[in-house]
Amino acid sequence: MKRDLSFRSQAVSSLLIGLFVLALLLGQTACSRSSGDSLRFGLASAPITLDPRFATDATSERINRLLYRRLVGFDENFLPVPSLATWRQITPTQYEFILGKKGRIYHDSTRLTSVDVKTTYDFILDPRNASPHRKQLATIERIETPDMDTIHFYLNRPDPLFPGRLSIGIMPASRMATGHDFSRIPIGSGPFAFMDWPNEGRLRLVRLADGQTFEFLYVPDPTVRVLKLLRGEIDMLQNDLPPELVAYLAKNENVQVIKGEGSNFTYLGFNLNDAIVGRLGIRRAIAYALDREAIIKYVLGGAARPAAALFLPHHWAGNPALSAYPYSPEKAQTLLRQEGFGLDHPVYLTHKTSTDPFRIRLVTIIQNQLAKVGIDVQLRSYDWGTFYGDIKAGRFQMYSLTWVGIKTPDIFRTIFHSSAVPPEGANRGRFISTQADHLIETAESSLDLKTQALYYRKLQAYLFEELPYVPLWYEDHVFVARRDLVGYTLAVDGNYDSLVSVNSR
Repeated sequence: MKRDLSFRSQAVSSLLIGLFVLALLLGQTACSRSSGDSLRFGLASAPITLDPRFATDATSERINRLLYRRLVGFDENFLPVPSLATWRQITPTQYEFILGKKGRIYHDSTRLTSVDVKTTYDFILDPRNASPHRKQLATIERIETPDMDTIHFYLNRPDPLFPGRLSIGIMPASRMATGHDFSRIPIGSGPFAFMDWPNEGRLRLVRLADGQTFEFLYVPDPTVRVLKLLRGEIDMLQNDLPPELVAYLAKNENVQVIKGEGSNFTYLGFNLNDAIVGRLGIRRAIAYALDREAIIKYVLGGAARPAAALFLPHHWAGNPALSAYPYSPEKAQTLLRQEGFGLDHPVYLTHKTSTDPFRIRLVTIIQNQLAKVGIDVQLRSYDWGTFYGDIKAGRFQMYSLTWVGIKTPDIFRTIFHSSAVPPEGANRGRFISTQADHLIETAESSLDLKTQALYYRKLQAYLFEELPYVPLWYEDHVFVARRDLVGYTLAVDGNYDSLVSVNSR
């Protein structure tokens, strides 16, 4: 089938003026080392808090990983692996964690012990503290510390996912007792220590292994961020770049562009209480009307892969048997006719998104593709706070968002269980399904990961048919830096952990 690529010129033209101005500003200036000894990392969004008990935004969590150590990490299949501690399951409702020898000295020179672990998690579990992480730890009944190296977690029910829930940075109990402000002055035991954070736009850390300082600079505009990189005002940046800028940078001999597969899941969401998108035939028509591969190739610069489910196929609970809906405008039109619509009697929908220029461009292209089968979409863009507030409140017909950094399948309860309608969870589309609830609950009550994975695969196959979300793609990560920087490796979840080994040649 010949694809309609009429949007290609639209996709590439929107940044031509910006690139032309960029070229004029740069002239023949080559990328050079920024002044001083710091390595500067350009951020598209500033961290909100450096307290891991409260951090939920991606930037805060990625920087907190540098400052604090955690009991567990994750392997390439998103299974939990030891970090600060090893563990064993004593009974279905009791886990023993033993702290290792490494990473147990806080930046104030005190020693990390089991008391710090217990105090960190007890704080999160106390409803008076309103930690956003409390719900994921609800299976913890009590915590005991028989000695300085041992922690016993007692659960109120069996939970095979439990070790993977213990990925929050461990904080010093002595400082928590004094009400220390970790949000602005963090004290952890990670490979980086806090130096200062004088304003939203500039955060400084020091790498303890060699004293190398790092500055995280908030530069929201992608063109300005690239300009600063090429002029030597920042040394590296990651993600949040339009593909045209990435292609522009790839041609510059003074910088390096590294790409890697990512797990961030982009989707279309629907208000299932709506009289139009609440109809399965309409949602399926939308799924077939979208030419994902053309968008990925010509708009995303090839930096994504079509998605069929929330998790990557190789995730331990993923479903590799699912494939993304194929592009079939004929099938879409057939489904619309069955619902009483067509090119001469189009469906009228509104699509909400943020004011981010690149996201608006993506939605505009989706709008164009849907129009070709008889779905007339009106675009509504809002500042992030207004947009996100509308989504949580259910004030939408259709929207697009991306889930970032999801690792454990308990997210399915948060997103799709009938009990998780906001404010109780993130079931923003008001998806109510007894079958989905049953599969989620059966998976959660299973006593081993193999059985859980079986039911989560069945759940994802069911969601693929019912389409509370239309899956779009998994977005790749891109790292851009001065040519002489080495040692950085992109992680599938986009973390900044490789800053521990990045250096100048």
